[in-house]
Amino acid sequence: MYSQIASNKRRSVLLVLGFVFLVGGLDYLFSRLFHQPAMFIPILIGAVIYAFVTYYFSSQIALGMSGAREVQKKDAPELYRIVENLAIAGGLQTPKVYIIDDPSPNAFATGRDPKHAVVAVTSGILEVLDKTELEGVLAHELSHVGNYDIRFMSVVTALVSVVAVISDLLLRLTFWSGGGDDEEGGNNNQLFFILGIVGAILAPLVAVMIQFAVSRQREYLADSSGALLTRYPEGLARALEKISKDERPMQHANSATAPLYISNPLKGRSLAGLFDTHPPIKERIKRLREMKDKA
Repeated sequence: MYSQIASNKRRSVLLVLGFVFLVGGLDYLFSRLFHQPAMFIPILIGAVIYAFVTYYFSSQIALGMSGAREVQKKDAPELYRIVENLAIAGGLQTPKVYIIDDPSPNAFATGRDPKHAVVAVTSGILEVLDKTELEGVLAHELSHVGNYDIRFMSVVTALVSVVAVISDLLLRLTFWSGGGDDEEGGNNNQLFFILGIVGAILAPLVAVMIQFAVSRQREYLADSSGALLTRYPEGLARALEKISKDERPMQHANSATAPLYISNPLKGRSLAGLFDTHPPIKERIKRLREMKDKA
């Protein structure tokens, strides 16, 4: 599993570099189209500031969009004790615990780093899972915390936002410019006009595909790490089986928060599968049970 962690870290660095080249490519198209590269600088600064705010307040945004409420030990003693014990076993600071009043079973972790992490579960998951299954789910989420997935996914989400903002601006300005009719370099202007439109349309799609690739690999890793934390892969495997059988989508979930959850919260909605950042649950269960067999 440690080789998988190292491999995922290398892939993560490459994917972030991919974002950098993507933004650089949009910058190049912008400068060639409008012959005024200085116009791009304040736009880029604004987009980076937006990304920083998104990253810094990622947990508050996710919790607010999900309708989560914080609970203390006295409010949900068993849930809190499980989180507390797993955090100690994993060498982590106990994160804040939230409950989402929603019958669909699900859970997520978010935050800037382990010191600012939160774990949220739905009321539905507390009703459906037994203690060992709930431990498996919470160990998975705490693995996201311990592996710094929560920080990385916040950064990736912010970068996706930056690409979307810049692409939208480039697309609008490209149409307003009319393709650049000035006499200097007419053919080149037409070429970069076409490239500008294509780049502005494709860049957000590429950014989202990068986000999907990151999310799927890290879900597998969190499954493995969580199973090692509890020493009982079957607990998480059974939990995933129960979660997958419930076809109800979450009431307050959307495409922005969907990658955070242990299972796609948009299930059952039209076209939701096309934008699923999660690997197939059957494959996840298979890998967990292979861990059990090798133990």
